[in-house]
Amino acid sequence: MKSLKVVAVLTVTFFILFVLLWFNSSIHPIIWQPTENPKLSGVFSKNIKLDKSQLILQNLGSGPEDIVLSENGRFYTGFADGRIISFIIDQNKHSDVHLLTNTGGRPLGMKFTNTGELIVADAVKGLLSISMAGEISVLVNMVDGIKMKFVDHLDIAEDGTIWFSDASQRFEHSQVEYDFIEGSATGRLLSYSPDTGETKVHISDLFFANGVALGPKDEYVLINETGKALIHRLWLKGDQKGKRDIFLKDLPAMPDNITFNGKDTFWIPLIHLREPLLEQMAYYPFIRKLIGGFPSHWIQPINQYGFVIGVNLNGEVIANLQSPTTLYSITSVIEYKGSLILGSLDMPNAAIFNLD
Repeated sequence: MKSLKVVAVLTVTFFILFVLLWFNSSIHPIIWQPTENPKLSGVFSKNIKLDKSQLILQNLGSGPEDIVLSENGRFYTGFADGRIISFIIDQNKHSDVHLLTNTGGRPLGMKFTNTGELIVADAVKGLLSISMAGEISVLVNMVDGIKMKFVDHLDIAEDGTIWFSDASQRFEHSQVEYDFIEGSATGRLLSYSPDTGETKVHISDLFFANGVALGPKDEYVLINETGKALIHRLWLKGDQKGKRDIFLKDLPAMPDNITFNGKDTFWIPLIHLREPLLEQMAYYPFIRKLIGGFPSHWIQPINQYGFVIGVNLNGEVIANLQSPTTLYSITSVIEYKGSLILGSLDMPNAAIFNLD
C-alpha cells in the first residue's frame, strides 16, 4: 500500500511538472534536419594554437562582441551594457580608451562607412548610425511595419548599401536559447539603402542568421546560418546574379560573425561546438516544447571553446585555430598587421593572436 502511494505521488508530481512546462513554454518547435558533423577531425583537428593569444580590454566590460578598425587607426567595440568604446593597440597591448556612446541596447556587428560614420547592428535598437561625436541615429528598426527583434551583423558595399542580418523574427537577444530549441528558422538577410531609405529582404528562412560579409568586388554576399553550421552565398553580380548557393557546410561548430580581409581570406569565428543532444532532438518537437518551459538560463550551451577558421575564396579551410582552455565564445575576427584581433560575446576581454 505504501509503494502505491509513492507511485501515485510521483505520477501526480510528474503530471503537474508536465503541465507547468507545457503551458509555460512559448516556443513552437518544428522538425529540422541537422547537417553532417565532422567533429574535431581532418582540417578541423583539435589544437591549442589560440591558447598563445594575448588578452586585452580586461576589466573594461563584458562581451566585446565585434571589433572594427577606423580610418584614423582607432579600434571600436561594444559591450553587453550598451557602451561603445574606442582604443588603440600597440605591441599587443591596448591603451587610450575612450567612451564613444551608449546605445541603451546591445551593440553587436560594426562597420565604418566611407564617410566615417560607425554603423552598428544593435540587437535591441536596430540598425544605427553613430557619429564620432557619439550622436545616434536609427536607420531602420522595422520591416513592413513590424519591429525587428534581433539585428545582428553587417557589411557595407562600395555603393553604400548596408547588408545586415536579423537573427530571428521570433525571439529577442535575451531569449536566444529559445530560438535554437524551437528551430523555426526565421532569420533573414536584408539590405538597407542610405540613398533611398529602402529596406529589402533577400533571404528569410535561416536558422539564426548571423555574420555577413561581402566578397571581392562585392560580387556576392555571405551569410552565416548558425543553427545549421553552414554559410550561404547570394550572388550580386555576373551571370549568377540573384542565385543562392552554399559556400561552406558541415562545420563542427556554429559560425558567428564573418570578416573578409580584403584579399584572399574570410575569417570565421565559431562561437560554440555543436551540441549533439540538441541535434538529436531535432526530430522530437514534443520534447523541445517541454524544454522551452524552463528559464532560458537553464538551457544555455554547456561547452566553452575557442575556435576560429580561415577560408579561402573557394570555400576551402586554410587555417584552423583553437583554444580548449583560454578563450571561448569568440564572435569576431579581424586581420591587423600580421595578427588577428578576437572579440567575444561572453568573455570579459578581447584577445590578439600573432599569425606568425
